[in-house]
Amino acid sequence: MTINENKRPRGRPRGFALEAAVEAGQHLFHEHGYENVSVAALTEAIGITPPSFYAAFGSKAAFFKESLRLYSATVVPLDRFLMPGAAPMAALGDMLRAAAHAYTTSSQRRGCLILEHAKAGITDWGIAAKQIAGENRSRVAEFLDDAGIKAPGRVADYVATTMLGLSAAAREGWDEPRLLAVANTAAEALLCRSTLEE
Repeated sequence: MTINENKRPRGRPRGFALEAAVEAGQHLFHEHGYENVSVAALTEAIGITPPSFYAAFGSKAAFFKESLRLYSATVVPLDRFLMPGAAPMAALGDMLRAAAHAYTTSSQRRGCLILEHAKAGITDWGIAAKQIAGENRSRVAEFLDDAGIKAPGRVADYVATTMLGLSAAAREGWDEPRLLAVANTAAEALLCRSTLEE
């Protein structure tokens, strides 16, 4: 079913903010899925006309990519955890716990916007989401490599797989304490690996 709701008056409001507009669209995509959100629904949620939407963003697909990048930079932002000098395994554990919290914060937007759309395979929106997910995995691997961790790619894949599982479980309806228990178990495994390498 296509989401095409009348939520706000049309027209470009004074003080139109691009980031606020992208966030509004991000919420729609997260709640309903890319394919179920029309341009009409986006313009109504943002409060602008279709011509203004296309002038500002170019297309629905381009707007979705902006939504993915905003989500990546704000919901579980890697910059907050992958800091130079941080204890690498502890940082990854903190990131997993943050994901467990973020994936259950909203009852209507559960799981990870990026990881759930990456499951769409060869669709344009699936490819866009997979690209962001891949970039994030690469950043984790680079962080681990810089910290001198052995087999950084394998550890990055372990973290990515754990986050994918957390997202799927959140979509299934698991609550935050249950997800946090999983995140804590994974964090403990990372710390044990680090101890064995010392």
